[in-house]
Amino acid sequence: MDKLISQIKRRINEFEDIYLKKNLARKNSQGIRRIPEEDDIRPRFLRDADRILHSNAYRRYIDKTQVFYLIKNDHITHRVMHVQWVSKIARFIGRVLGLNSDLIEAIALGHDIGHCPFGHTGETILDEISKKFYNIHFKHNVQSVRELDKLEKHKHNETDANGLNLTLEVLDGILCHNGEINEISISPNRSKTFEIFDKEITEILKSNNFRIRPFTLEGCLVRFVDTISYIGRDIEDAIILGFIKRDEIPNEIKNILGDNNRDIINNLVLDLIENSKDMDFISYSKDIGNALIKLKNFNYKKIYENPKIKTAVEKNKLKNMFYTIFEYFLNELNKNNKNSEIFKDHINYIGPKYLKNTDYELIVIDFISGMTDSYFIDLYKKITLPEIKRLP
Repeated sequence: MDKLISQIKRRINEFEDIYLKKNLARKNSQGIRRIPEEDDIRPRFLRDADRILHSNAYRRYIDKTQVFYLIKNDHITHRVMHVQWVSKIARFIGRVLGLNSDLIEAIALGHDIGHCPFGHTGETILDEISKKFYNIHFKHNVQSVRELDKLEKHKHNETDANGLNLTLEVLDGILCHNGEINEISISPNRSKTFEIFDKEITEILKSNNFRIRPFTLEGCLVRFVDTISYIGRDIEDAIILGFIKRDEIPNEIKNILGDNNRDIINNLVLDLIENSKDMDFISYSKDIGNALIKLKNFNYKKIYENPKIKTAVEKNKLKNMFYTIFEYFLNELNKNNKNSEIFKDHINYIGPKYLKNTDYELIVIDFISGMTDSYFIDLYKKITLPEIKRLP
């Protein structure tokens, strides 16, 4: 068996020597962990992807909103699909560019784990709560890292969670993934260490405007593909729901990128490959990059901030729901109600040290951020609706 394992490792190293671009791609053997551990037959970044796939947080992707929340339609995108598309598209581009597909997959699978219920609307509300009650920002990319690096258990028989011991390369790619930033070109910051990474997290939680660059070229690629995977898909979903019409897309955009998800992805992918091949950066051409920025602006105006989709009344209702749940479970913690869902469905999975060493406000924020949309709604109903008991 030892001989077979040695052969497998050697074959993997030979494969990387042949197919990965020297000095551009990050090899599995270069992966840096907080706590060094012995490798098994899986390359380090592939092992990280497996750990993410088997985490509690990953399983909760299944019922988290992408853009359109509180709408019953089986054909619109949920976050679990977005994550798979990011992984698929980024791995294809990475293969062409000679980058590490194991690293790309792990970053892609974990990048949105920290999203709270109701997408970016929910994130805005939870950020407001976090600033008011805990004096730091809530950011889904930081929360993704927190879930995987602090709140998940590495081994099933552990009493207390200590994180999954993922590599710096994967955690950094997740932290730096945000595709909402308008960029035409980005190069990696190869001087990253865990110390620098941890300081970046602290600065992000202090400021809305703190910008960071990924450690690896693979992380740069996932950041671009985050946008590629949602920008056209959100248009298709909005058309399905009747919020916009395809002919509303301006000619200056559709003449360059197209007016449907398939053409938009195809044009962005080809341009990215053409302008990034053999380069130590990921980049669009000027024309494609500017057209993409215009398309983002179109989506924000017609979809993400469309008053027909996101009315002030709806946001106020959601805001009230978030505050109600936050205050209720903060009170449950202060009462030490061990029968409460915050103990049964959250704290008990993480361990007693978490309860002892973590501020109660942060525990409740962690709890809310990990909820699926349906679980959030069920809790709100339980808290606010009167309980009807059957007579004996």
